[in-house]
Amino acid sequence: VPAAWQRPYLNVFKHFRVEEWKRSAKEGDVAALTDARLKATVYRIRGSSPASNYLQLPRTGTQSLGLTGRYLYLLFRPVPRKHFVVHLDITTEENQVVRVSFSNLFKEFKSTATWLQFPFVCGVAEGSPYDSTARASRHDLLGAAPANVRWTCLVLDLLSILSLYLNRRYSHLKSVKLCSNLLVKNLCTSDLVFVPGVTFSEARHADLARHGIAPMPREMAFPVPKGRTWHDLYDYIRFPSEGSKLPYDSIRKDCPGPAADSEDPVCQLPQPVTLTKAVRDRLSLVHQITSPKAVSALWRR
Repeated sequence: VPAAWQRPYLNVFKHFRVEEWKRSAKEGDVAALTDARLKATVYRIRGSSPASNYLQLPRTGTQSLGLTGRYLYLLFRPVPRKHFVVHLDITTEENQVVRVSFSNLFKEFKSTATWLQFPFVCGVAEGSPYDSTARASRHDLLGAAPANVRWTCLVLDLLSILSLYLNRRYSHLKSVKLCSNLLVKNLCTSDLVFVPGVTFSEARHADLARHGIAPMPREMAFPVPKGRTWHDLYDYIRFPSEGSKLPYDSIRKDCPGPAADSEDPVCQLPQPVTLTKAVRDRLSLVHQITSPKAVSALWRR
């Protein structure tokens, strides 16, 4: 259970005062700038070598963030036409450190007792050339971010990742290392599932609090111009997805539309988004990556 100072959520960049670089570290090409779309300060991490260009919390490997929230929220945008890497060091109840990495550099899921590596599939803006052309192979889906890759709210269920993939019990998040090439607005942790595009009155009406679900807090929100909806502009990815019987072997955007077949209350919310055939085709191709082969091989270990 999170300590009181971590409830209902913790704004990690704010709490650890990232801009002062006393409790965090940066290496290589890391710069604070104002993002025109978000109208907010973001950190840009870029460079040809992820190992040499990164933002790290806490400052040294001997320290620990000690963040116990079940969900880690990463508000980020991959740099177009580039690859990025993110490393999370997570401590189990047995005091073992497990590294969870995700990247669009990875071509397949790999695992050991202490390291999980997930491919990340970047989403694209609707109406783009990527959207209007059904991309016909796994090779096309994976790799460098497309030119118009969107800002994304990635929600990682740390408890489920350790449980599903390694049969370990989650204790706390030890460290985070954000490597090139990324734009990052913030990191947050919480035991609540925050969902965008839902008002507080809608949340009350649907009694979402009973399910541990809440509207997105203001300081975690992305701006939505009048006449647009959140899902028109941004991606929301939960990993692993609720309601799935098997683990996935890649991190990718789930279908938020009416076709979502899940007992998850989030999926049952009215979503103001209509998926084009091209987007549905892309999502079906993503499901090919999450074939049961890798999962069954994982469980045989």
